[in-house]
Amino acid sequence: MIVTLAELARALDARLWGDPAIRVKGAAEPSQVEPLVGGSGRIALAMDPKYAQGLRPGSVAVLAEGMEPEAYGLAAAVLVQRPRLAMAGLTRAFDPGPDIQPGIHPTAIVDPDAQIGAEAAVGPFVVIGAGTRIGARARIGSHSSIGRNTIIGADALIGQGVRVAHGVVIGDRLIVHAGAVIGSDGFSFVTPGESGVEEIRRTLGQRRDVSAQSWVRIHSLGGVEIGDDVEIGANSTIDRGTVRATQVGSGTKIDNLVTVGHNARIGRDCLFAGQVGIAGSTRVGDRVVLGGKVGASDNIFIGDDVIAGGGTNIYTSVPAGRVILGSPATKMDAQIEIQKAIRRLPRLSEQVAELRRAVTRLSEKD
Repeated sequence: MIVTLAELARALDARLWGDPAIRVKGAAEPSQVEPLVGGSGRIALAMDPKYAQGLRPGSVAVLAEGMEPEAYGLAAAVLVQRPRLAMAGLTRAFDPGPDIQPGIHPTAIVDPDAQIGAEAAVGPFVVIGAGTRIGARARIGSHSSIGRNTIIGADALIGQGVRVAHGVVIGDRLIVHAGAVIGSDGFSFVTPGESGVEEIRRTLGQRRDVSAQSWVRIHSLGGVEIGDDVEIGANSTIDRGTVRATQVGSGTKIDNLVTVGHNARIGRDCLFAGQVGIAGSTRVGDRVVLGGKVGASDNIFIGDDVIAGGGTNIYTSVPAGRVILGSPATKMDAQIEIQKAIRRLPRLSEQVAELRRAVTRLSEKD
């Protein structure tokens, strides 16, 4: 994809320095960008002075406001207010997207009762069930399947090998990456009598009469409801509810290898990093950020604007706005002090041993 520098500056809501007619055909690190040839070339990402040292005279670059293009000998530059946000616009401008041809591929199997929106693209070996409605301009990658009576909004982008089960409702502009599964059955089982898990929850760890029991499956009758502008990473799973639907709010972004359990309710604009696990019936508020490998127990509530550092294990409800870390989760500043104290334990142990020896020597003298 080729754009002019003027078009790029407008897309980034940025200030242009230099010739607006220069053609840009991609972006790269400063050391990889050559000087312009014939009025076109790649643009360097140098939005921090430490990266700008690799710029070559005669090239073009994206700089942060306050940096001086003349100092680097640039042919032209785009100057942005917020570099990280500019990265979003810049990568969007040059991303060609997946190679899914318009129309319905001959190998796709689309039930006659399904409705496919205008300008949609359905790739090879896709299967779409009866009563399903796919919105306008949706793109569905090869080998994906969408179950019966599912609704997916406009402008969806569904990667290869995605599985969307029956009775799922999804809003507009969904992005779901390869191998994700939406609407699989929840992990829900019961024993004829009180199970060991139920017993230790009741007694806080005490076991009495242990008897052999088998697990009986609780079927998942609910669906999954997902809002607008949600992104779901590769090989992530969202289980359907037992009776009511599992819910994911608009604007939420879910990384790869994330599990959302049955009956969970996820708020708006949340951000879940890789390998997060949300157990069944847990409620998560709006704008919650969970770092990699965070685990949340079942039937708890995580309030709005909570931030959990990587590897945190959340066993109890968390009030809104709290920043937490560790296992079990505590306030981040308290957890940092705990970790400092743990690192001091070997030295403290040596000091205690020395004190004991000193006391022993004094006792022997008496």
